[in-house]
Amino acid sequence: MQDFEDLEAWKLARSLRNEIFVLTKTFPPEEKYRLTDQLVRASRSISANIAEGYGRYHYKENAKFCRIARGSLIEVLDHLICAFDCSIIDQEVLNEYRIKIAHNKKVLNGYIAYLIKRTEEIPAN
Repeated sequence: MQDFEDLEAWKLARSLRNEIFVLTKTFPPEEKYRLTDQLVRASRSISANIAEGYGRYHYKENAKFCRIARGSLIEVLDHLICAFDCSIIDQEVLNEYRIKIAHNKKVLNGYIAYLIKRTEEIPAN
């Protein structure tokens, strides 16, 4: 692996972020500084935290930032549920994103598990 851009978790987060950006373009104008802004920020936080963690060069710190990214991933789901509750998106769209988010979470959890295992393999001085 050369850089964070090679991480499958980051690639999936990037794809989700881009899809959310396009989706929010369909939201009503009155949501621009409310739900739209929150959803875009949360989706950007996922890939940004994966990248920042990678840049820390310590497995423990990297895992910490990936856990923050996982929190942002779940926040995106909550905002999408809110969009559904406000009749901005329909059940089909929400279900599509539930599947994508579940896959993102599975891959991210795998990466976190790998980082934790690497932390435990390093002997303490």
